[in-house]
Amino acid sequence: MAASSPAPEFQRASYGRLALIAGIVVIADQATKLAIMHTMQLYQSLPVIPGFFNLTYIHNPGGAFGFLAGQGLILRRVVFIGLSAGLAALVFWIYRETSRHQRWMASGLALIFGGALGNLVDRIRIGEVVDFLDFYLKGWHWPAFNVADSAITVGITIFVLQMLFAKTPARES
Repeated sequence: MAASSPAPEFQRASYGRLALIAGIVVIADQATKLAIMHTMQLYQSLPVIPGFFNLTYIHNPGGAFGFLAGQGLILRRVVFIGLSAGLAALVFWIYRETSRHQRWMASGLALIFGGALGNLVDRIRIGEVVDFLDFYLKGWHWPAFNVADSAITVGITIFVLQMLFAKTPARES
């Protein structure tokens, strides 16, 4: 019977990767939102690709797809700041438990973390999230979104694909 080699020592993903990716997301998100806020009027829409894509400056008082948008400011702030901070903390904890060999997983989590922080900044600063990317086709119109939302979506996609298809390294306790 052949001797089995010991499991490799578990090494956590680099916090440098988290800081770099999340930092880029937050900076890109906030920079694009500030550019929109300083160059456009609220509710103004500029066609970029007619019949498909506009820059449309709106404030989203609710969550995804306008969730809780009709509720009072205090309730929305408590719920959404709490959810954003809780999501960021959960993603940070999962990141902490990610092996340095799981680069795609770590990158996906860093995108989610950066996106959550980008929208959290808006919630704290103005009580709402600035959205401006507006895609549509004929009668179909996707709700406007921003760079942070995009990072969260890409990060979640990477996370799910990694959970479904990637081999996870063994971890010794």
